Amino acid sequence: MIFIGEKINGTRKAIQEAILNRDADFIKKTALDQANAGADYLDVNAGTDPSRELADMLWLIEVIQSATDTPICIDSSTSEVIKEAIHVVSKTPMINSINGDPARLESFIPFIKERDCTVIALALDESQSGMPKSVAERMAVLERIFVATRAAGIADNKVYVDPLIMAVATDQQAGLIAFESIQTIRETYPEAHITGGLSNISFGMPNRALVNRTFLTLAVAAGMDSAVVNPENIALIESLKATELLLGKDRFCRKYTTAAKINFIKK
Repeated sequence: MIFIGEKINGTRKAIQEAILNRDADFIKKTALDQANAGADYLDVNAGTDPSRELADMLWLIEVIQSATDTPICIDSSTSEVIKEAIHVVSKTPMINSINGDPARLESFIPFIKERDCTVIALALDESQSGMPKSVAERMAVLERIFVATRAAGIADNKVYVDPLIMAVATDQQAGLIAFESIQTIRETYPEAHITGGLSNISFGMPNRALVNRTFLTLAVAAGMDSAVVNPENIALIESLKATELLLGKDRFCRKYTTAAKINFIKK
């Protein structure tokens, strides 16, 4: 399972305050805590006003890289920010994200290919109104994306597909649609990765942590192999270790037993 640490996002009040006040120690601790908890990438989203986003993004990257060498996932809706940020990261980054918008694909794909980056691909098209509601609509968008990435010589295993995890509170079928989407993506693009923000599914529900980790268990069974999460959430990681064990994805049960030996899994 590939974890993308979610906590360095300027839409979170504590992170926004740290960015505005240039509180490097707070950002370093947030980055290091996620890295030590096992994050494979650290998502970095300045989330500030467009007039200052680039400066904030470059500052965040500099601060994070002074604390940990965990690869960075550059998260911005602006290609210019990513183009600049991509030149200051010390390790090949992940890019978050592309979608079916032809203009975005044309803008992002060349530098993704140039730096041999991994990239998150959302199963939506920003050039069209409305979110895809069905599995078929999601797959139609993904087909256009993979035509573009393959034409550019980007291998499928460099693409992390986000199937769009929606809130079950507003659509009772959201979980089922997500699981069917994951299964269909896995069958159609077996070399690609499948990721997504788990917390979307539980928005508006009580005891969100329970919903999130239950969703993760079912999503992994359906074929998800990555997630944008808080890697410090011990209960979530416990559920994942047990899920991989029971699905035969833990050779000789080593991951589960090792986690138990270091008291990461509660006795």
